[in-house]
Amino acid sequence: MAARIPAEERLTNLVVALMSTEIGLTKQQILDNVSGYRQRADAGTRSDALEKMFERDKEELRALGVPIETLGDAADPNDLREARYRIPQAEYDLPGDIAFSPAELAVLRLAGSVWSAESVSGDAQSGVRKIRALGIDGDEPIIGFAPRITARDAAFAPLQDAIERCRVVTFDYLKPGEDAPRRRTVRPLALVDYEARWHVFGVDVDADGDRTFLLSRIVGDVRVTAKSFDATLRDGAGERALAGLERVASANSALLEVTPGTEAALRLGRRATAAAQGITVPFVDLHILADELASYGPEVRVVEPAPLREAVIARLEAVVRAHTDEGETR
Repeated sequence: MAARIPAEERLTNLVVALMSTEIGLTKQQILDNVSGYRQRADAGTRSDALEKMFERDKEELRALGVPIETLGDAADPNDLREARYRIPQAEYDLPGDIAFSPAELAVLRLAGSVWSAESVSGDAQSGVRKIRALGIDGDEPIIGFAPRITARDAAFAPLQDAIERCRVVTFDYLKPGEDAPRRRTVRPLALVDYEARWHVFGVDVDADGDRTFLLSRIVGDVRVTAKSFDATLRDGAGERALAGLERVASANSALLEVTPGTEAALRLGRRATAAAQGITVPFVDLHILADELASYGPEVRVVEPAPLREAVIARLEAVVRAHTDEGETR
């Protein structure tokens, strides 16, 4: 069975790939290398079916305002037998007389990261993409394809409500290495998006100190209590949260060897710096990074640190065992 890559993720991967090349990619290169097509090809999906999927995806992106160019042979531009596809970044430039204040950029950045495809019109989506292309932050995702609020972050809505109403919340939180979640009582002050994951920053009432929690590790429902807190606690909370995460990331880095031209190279390269043996990627959470690196399979190898390498190997071995057990039960 083909790997279940959501359509929106496949489209995002396609956009990233087409924006990362000046000369363009052939259809076959796309089908062989872009996540969402590659898994289906590996699972035995017929090439004509994959080509039809690509054509549908290409037209859908164009309908959303993404300018995908088709390039013919250099000697004969009308010869499209080996056509190459790309997205010229210059197409996203806004007129030179448009400027935004820092506050306006912050609001637009937040809107672009939270709105889902159903929440805004096609014109609005196209506008958000052009705004994100201003280069608000060098580590930002490409043209507005920021992480969106989904059922996987079900805690987002009640936490956002609690922040706005200045209400204390309780939730069960499972840390890596622990067998059972622990109940946390928190004054939530800000929700921040860092490394494509949502975090809630606030005051842990029991520990009487600032803490940052990863939303994906919240188990079960978030309970908004009747207890309130001073609204002034929220002032500057988002900036403090991001500064704290940046400090942690600056103190932790992974040395990786990545296969050029792969999905891993595209995704990791956006937040990496070149090193003598590969690339260096800062990280906040070893376990979260291990999950991501394991998902790339043979496209990436961890040189150091050793605990990260061991964590990735453990995840890959678990996948092998799961598939072996599945095969034995058939």
